[in-house]
Amino acid sequence: MSILQTITPENASGEVADTYAQIRQAWGGVPTAIQVFSANPFLLRHQWEYYGSVMQHPALSPALTACIRMLVSQAGNCAYCIDMNAGMLVNLFGWTPEEVAAARRDFRDSPLSDREKTLLGLVLKATRDANSVTPLDIEDARSAGWSDGDILDAVNHGARMVAADIIINAFKVERDF
Repeated sequence: MSILQTITPENASGEVADTYAQIRQAWGGVPTAIQVFSANPFLLRHQWEYYGSVMQHPALSPALTACIRMLVSQAGNCAYCIDMNAGMLVNLFGWTPEEVAAARRDFRDSPLSDREKTLLGLVLKATRDANSVTPLDIEDARSAGWSDGDILDAVNHGARMVAADIIINAFKVERDF
């Protein structure tokens, strides 16, 4: 589990039980990385609703968002998130372990489209040194066909991953996969 007192699915009631039921229905279980948010039912619900919006994003592919999570987590040294998202890329999106390793070395070597790599590069730049982002970076993303909403959503996803990495690492969330 974690060093923070959390609510397990077996002991959940009320709003936490309701949210866990939605998570189980969608994912088949409740990962410990989500259970850590049960210490505050509002944050648990908010986190789950956010994941739902990302999974249904009209422009950001699931492989792109998994790659964002994996590479942002790599910079944040969150082994749980790196491995979880690497596994998703292999098991859900058909990447080979070699493609995942190549992406981890240099995102430009990933099997993402050039358009996606442009946006991923912007997200990585923003999450590593937000002050280094320039108007040219945004224009490059626009020129690749991304709307300002897509750009915001992708950078927000990376920023939220930084926060998730901090929470998972700080509270010593154990792997459950």
